[in-house]
Amino acid sequence: MGFKKKDILDMESLSVDEIKYILNMTDKMKEISGRSIKKVPTLRGKTVVLFFYEPSTRTRTSFDIAAKRLSADSISLSGSSSSIVKGETLVDTAKNIEAMNADVIVLRHSCAGAASMLAQRLKVSVINAGDGMHAHPTQALLDIMTVVEKKGRIDGLKIAIIGDIAHSRVARSDCVGFTKMGANVVVAGPPTMIPRGIEVIGASVAKNIDEAIKDADVIMALRLQTERQGSFLFSTLREYSKAFGITKKRFESAKEDVFIMHPGPVNRGLEIAPEVADSLHSVILDQVENGVAVRMALLLLTAGGVWNVDSD
Repeated sequence: MGFKKKDILDMESLSVDEIKYILNMTDKMKEISGRSIKKVPTLRGKTVVLFFYEPSTRTRTSFDIAAKRLSADSISLSGSSSSIVKGETLVDTAKNIEAMNADVIVLRHSCAGAASMLAQRLKVSVINAGDGMHAHPTQALLDIMTVVEKKGRIDGLKIAIIGDIAHSRVARSDCVGFTKMGANVVVAGPPTMIPRGIEVIGASVAKNIDEAIKDADVIMALRLQTERQGSFLFSTLREYSKAFGITKKRFESAKEDVFIMHPGPVNRGLEIAPEVADSLHSVILDQVENGVAVRMALLLLTAGGVWNVDSD
């Protein structure tokens, strides 16, 4: 099959075949990153604009590296450095970028639906790099890729996601993505951080963290999204860590071949113990490495690059 989508907005809009196609392309892109000269001319002459309204290390940097490895020109904008501060709307700013003949806009925004809204109004491709508490499709794709690499499959695995589920766009996208690929997704966290109706997107809610991690093939710890909570939804950080942190003792009760994941940034000693984050079971840095390859694949596919994934 070919890939026909103009935009990458969420995991709901990607079919299983499209996810597999992206992962197949990602394998090719990862090979490039392993070369001594990490660059191909595939997107030479193309322009990628990284428009980030929120702080980012991994996502923004990996998109920038991904564009450069494909020989595209990459330009970074932030809300504070654009004409938004002068009263210009997001749509007008984006339309001006489009008028400059950019090929892809990568958007991170604090408002859910911002990327989708732009995609409906622009001819240029839009990739959602995280919109509020709604979606983070590129993170979900790199998480799926990492699990496939380490486990050889997704179908039939138990994926435990622990922490602040309600405010995590990563949790939502991962629940949808892993479930589509046949995994059993279980979430656990304080009742104040478990959204109502999460079963609709394929996840089940465990009674406690120990039930969630029992027999889990993959455990993903999440950062507390304090910047989105308005008010803290747990008594103290110490109590949160004790009740829902992936401690060394708690991790020792998990399966011998379990992998630990985290989308970052990691708050060591809060949601995950340093001994766990740095253990041989941790694939956190593998996630980061795979993030570059996934974003290379998505830029290639949306910017109109040509790469025959069946020929090599």
